[in-house]
Formats: sequence, C-alpha cells, structure tokens
Amino acid sequence: MTQDPFLLFALSAAAASVVLLAAGIRTRRRTDVVDRRLERYAGGHTVTEQDTRETTNVVARRVERAVRGQPFAEAMRINLVRADLRLTVGEFLILRLSAAAGAFLVGFVLGRGFIQPVLGLFLGCLFALGGWLFPHYYVLWRGRRRLQRFVGQLGDTIGLMANSLRAGYSLFQTMDLVARESAPPIADEFRRVVREIGLGVPVQEALEHLLRRVPSEDLDLLVTAIAINHEVGGNLAQILDVIGETIRERVRIKGEIRVLTAQQSLSGYVISLLPVGLAVLIFVLNPDYLMSLMTWPWICLPIGAVICMVAGFVVMRRIVAIEV
Repeated sequence: MTQDPFLLFALSAAAASVVLLAAGIRTRRRTDVVDRRLERYAGGHTVTEQDTRETTNVVARRVERAVRGQPFAEAMRINLVRADLRLTVGEFLILRLSAAAGAFLVGFVLGRGFIQPVLGLFLGCLFALGGWLFPHYYVLWRGRRRLQRFVGQLGDTIGLMANSLRAGYSLFQTMDLVARESAPPIADEFRRVVREIGLGVPVQEALEHLLRRVPSEDLDLLVTAIAINHEVGGNLAQILDVIGETIRERVRIKGEIRVLTAQQSLSGYVISLLPVGLAVLIFVLNPDYLMSLMTWPWICLPIGAVICMVAGFVVMRRIVAIEV
C-alpha cells in the first residue's frame, strides 16, 4: 500500500491539511494597544482594515502579507466583516486550503474504495473543489442572513432614534442608546459607530463605514437623511419618522413576496436535488450500472446533466427574486 503513488499523494494532502489547520488556529491578543487603535481609526484606513484583527500566528501573517492589496483579498476581507467573522484573510485562506485538502482525501479514498482507481483522483478533485468553495459560500450566506436581520430591526431602531431626538438627546447620545438597548446585529454595528466617533472619526465618515459594512438601501436612506440634516438643518426626528414608516412598509411587502414565492423556491431545490438523490440511490443498489456512464464518451452525459441542472436552478432563483 505504501508503494501506491496516488495513496501517498492523498496521505500527503491529508497531512498538509492538518498542518495548515493547526497553523491557522487563531491566537488573538486580549487587549488592543491604544496607539494602534487610534492609528487604525483615525489614520485614513478603509473600513475593511478597521474591523479585522491582527493575528499573532506566523503562517497566517505571512499569507496576509502575500495577498495584501489584491482585489480578491479585499473582497474577502469585506465579506468577513459583513459576516461578523473574527478572521483575517490569511486565516480564512488557510482554512479554505485545509478544507480543500481534507475533502480531497475523503473523495480520493471513497473513489478508490468503490469506483475505478483511475476515477479516484477525479472524485478527489471534485471534493476538493467543494471543500474550497464551501467556506466562501458559507461566509456569503452568513452575511446575507445578518443583513436580513439588520434590515428587519432597522424600522423599529429608527423609531427609537426619532423618539430619543424628541426627548432632547443629541445624535451621538441617540446612537449610543441604540447600541446599548437594541439587539444584535444592529447593536453591534452602532456600537462600532459610537466607538469610531469616540476615537475622533467624524460622524459622517463613521456612518459611511457603517454603510460599507451593511450594504442596505434602507440604511442608505438613514445615512443620507442624517448627512442632509447635518448640512442644511431641519427637524431630524420628523424625517426619521417618515423614513422609518417607509422601511417598515418595505419590510412588510418583502415578507409577503417571500411567502408567495416560497413554493417556487422550494420547487427549485427539490427539482435540482432529485436527480442527485436518485443517482446516489442507484449507486448504492447497483454500482456497476451507474459506473458504466463513467467511461468515455458516456461520461459527457452526466457532465451535461450537471451543467443543465445548475443553469436551471440559477434561472429559477432569478425568476422568484423580485425586487421591491
């Protein structure tokens, strides 16, 4: 068994995944240095650099320096901030590499145990691709779910801000009240805004940072209203009342649309996963029958079927995605 080059390659990949995962374990400093925080908030950096923490791990720090400035690294950092994951880009890349290596080992072992040995490497590559993409889509899903919770809380939060302004609170005191009295995630985001303002960042710039972390059209209305009021003055409480009512109505309409399109969305998942489940069932009952498709040129049939399934699922999701 030790003379099998494919098996040795798989075991090497597994060992590499363990090493990378161990090297990417976060070791954070419990306290932040005041000078570093002041430089981070008041030194003109972007929001993506403000809301990530530095790691003391050597491997993750080197990976971070290697990809710094790259467009994909900046997009990855923004996604991590929006998902509220306390990971640096280097740590996240190490995690993805480890997941890909571990998934490759699983696919390779399954392929060589139940399928033709030559296809074990192919199945391992497919599993590795899934292991590489899964953390990325998990971060995107977590960010979308957090954004939905934020927007759902925004209407009531704006009402709280309007009432606080009528009671005589300043805008800073109002945002601090939201940070203390509201529930996450809106409390966490306003707490960051209050912290930035306390460290010397202008109010408008801190709100722009909030809008970058939470890319919501509803929040854009709030930030724009505060910016206009800061420039020309006016009754901000009355403006917030109108905006809050508009946002609550939009949330209500989106909820009704989500209910009306739930059946179509579920149908898309069922239709897309049904062939996969049927293929797994046939493979369990009669592997030789299904493996006859894994030879050239018949392998083009399952490949084409997978492409058509993905295209159909994307089209169905586009149909039920109704903008309000």
